[in-house]
Amino acid sequence: MNSNVIEVCGLSKSYGAIKAVQNLTLAVKKGEFFGFLGPNGAGKTTTIKMLTGQVQPDSGEAHVLGIDVTHHIEVKKAVGIVPEVVMLPSFLTVTEYLEFVCSVRQVDESQAAFWLDFVELNESENVLCKDLSQGMKQKLSFAAAFIHSPLLAFLDEPFADVDPLMQKKLRTFLNEYVGGGGTVFLSTHILEMAEKLCSRIAVLSKGTVLTSGTLHELLHEGSTLEDVFFNLVRTHG
Repeated sequence: MNSNVIEVCGLSKSYGAIKAVQNLTLAVKKGEFFGFLGPNGAGKTTTIKMLTGQVQPDSGEAHVLGIDVTHHIEVKKAVGIVPEVVMLPSFLTVTEYLEFVCSVRQVDESQAAFWLDFVELNESENVLCKDLSQGMKQKLSFAAAFIHSPLLAFLDEPFADVDPLMQKKLRTFLNEYVGGGGTVFLSTHILEMAEKLCSRIAVLSKGTVLTSGTLHELLHEGSTLEDVFFNLVRTHG
């Protein structure tokens, strides 16, 4: 039985003369906390957008939870997504937005109340999304991504604007989520965070995977993930 929830073969995407992702091949198993690391412009966000049906690949194949990523609506229904740039409906309040997500995801509205409390936005429940700080928008996006208990979540820099206390709370949740059989595909610049969280990692540069493996395997190449990352990226720069 195939235990892969993500299967990618030869995936490529260019924007004009810029080759954002080149011949990407990887697989992610159910229950993995998979780290997708790379410098700015490496192709991480483009990859996530392709795998979540937001951008069509130029070539190659990819299946997410058994769904061909070209069937973008079905992919979006199946997964949770925290995008790098959070875009929320300006003139909905925090509560209205979560209730809207519940309606779209066809889950009970009680989940809106649960997540409002979990990400500590109770006092901002009637604030318009356009008036939220970046950190508050990030927390709201996280809540929306998990409100339907997806089997797989794509997280693109989910901790970027979140304070340390909330970061710790979200890390604990994600570890429990993976422990319960969920799968996380995490893109982050915070290497220390990836080293703490991820069971397997791929390092990307200029749209190409330089190496991948378990954290234990990669750390044979250096004393820390930061050492491994910088050595690889500098060598292939």
